[in-house]
Amino acid sequence: MNTFVNSKSQTCHVTVVGAGPYGLSSAAYLRAAGLETRVFGEPMAFWQNQMPVGMCLRSNWGASHIADPQHALNLDEYCRQKGNHISKPIPLDRFVDYGRWYQSQAVPDLDRRQVHSVELAGAGFRVVLADGEEFTSRRVVVAGGISPFATRPAEFAGIPSALASHTSEHNDLRKFKGQKVVVIGVGQSALESAALFKEAGIQVEVIGRAKTLNWVGLHAKLHHLGLISKLMYSTRDVGPAGISRLVAMPHLFRRFPRRFQDRAAYRAIRPAGAGWLQPRLVGVPITLGRRVVSAAVAGSQLRLRLDDATERLVDHALLATGFRVDVSRYPFLSPSLSRHVKTVAGFPLLQRGLESSIPGLHFVGKPAAWSFGPLLGFVSGAEFASTELVGCITQNNGTN
Repeated sequence: MNTFVNSKSQTCHVTVVGAGPYGLSSAAYLRAAGLETRVFGEPMAFWQNQMPVGMCLRSNWGASHIADPQHALNLDEYCRQKGNHISKPIPLDRFVDYGRWYQSQAVPDLDRRQVHSVELAGAGFRVVLADGEEFTSRRVVVAGGISPFATRPAEFAGIPSALASHTSEHNDLRKFKGQKVVVIGVGQSALESAALFKEAGIQVEVIGRAKTLNWVGLHAKLHHLGLISKLMYSTRDVGPAGISRLVAMPHLFRRFPRRFQDRAAYRAIRPAGAGWLQPRLVGVPITLGRRVVSAAVAGSQLRLRLDDATERLVDHALLATGFRVDVSRYPFLSPSLSRHVKTVAGFPLLQRGLESSIPGLHFVGKPAAWSFGPLLGFVSGAEFASTELVGCITQNNGTN
């Protein structure tokens, strides 16, 4: 059952900020539970605008479904209704189209306006939209994604974006045609960007601090051993054998000592590339065990100095340096609100229902990973997050 809200209403039970996989899934579950819900944002905006054309998903097919309470809006149903198939690995543009199809089915009244601010207001929250409309909401679910958390190494501070930029600043790497580019990092984003540069005829080198490259998916036969595979791997497709099963059970995972959680989480999400990238990187220079110690503008180019005293003179440095969560960087959370959210290293400290230290304020997706484990940083974690939300809100507030 979908439960919508009159757009002119001055009150709302639940407001979801964000329309990526987590925001859409949260809305679908909340509405199926009879909870009045408003949802704001451009559907799949980060995937569409801040990931390069030509990329593919590293996650496998079963871990790339956007969760819905009836388990009906999966990739298989999308392909059936569209009358075509999706190649594997899943191309980014097809996943974006799938997400928008999901939105049309589960959240047809999505409000594409941006939320300007969320602040405390009595027992709830005052929500102000970009066009000035205001209303109050008993609860707010933050599904704002990772876009505000892009990490730029200190060595590149002050370097203009024309010479050094984060991967999330581009949706088409072909703009660098004719330039000499260096990619900083050795994770999926770095390695796939390098492959795209090579395939576009762009001169590229990869530089990373790791001494060896890590690959996932090279031991496919381990996933086809029947019961043994089921004992080693979860269908959520996060982490290596053994750890995969553990991180797929967030409530169990969070009961372990913090030190163990941190080590297991790193092992599950350490920088790595998909095995299918290897042949696409043949011929690409990859310098490992080195880091950039300084970056300086040199005319129209960028001079990089590495810790082995060697230098690179390039036209651009693409920083595939990941994202570091800091919820205070969400532009729509008012300072008066965000400073009262208890955090650990930028992550909100969450309890059951993914509820923060401020009653009624929930965080889903990557910001929930410190409290509930690395599963929450992947599309396959949306089912857990959405189920938790519904359980918490219906238990504490009812469905009125």
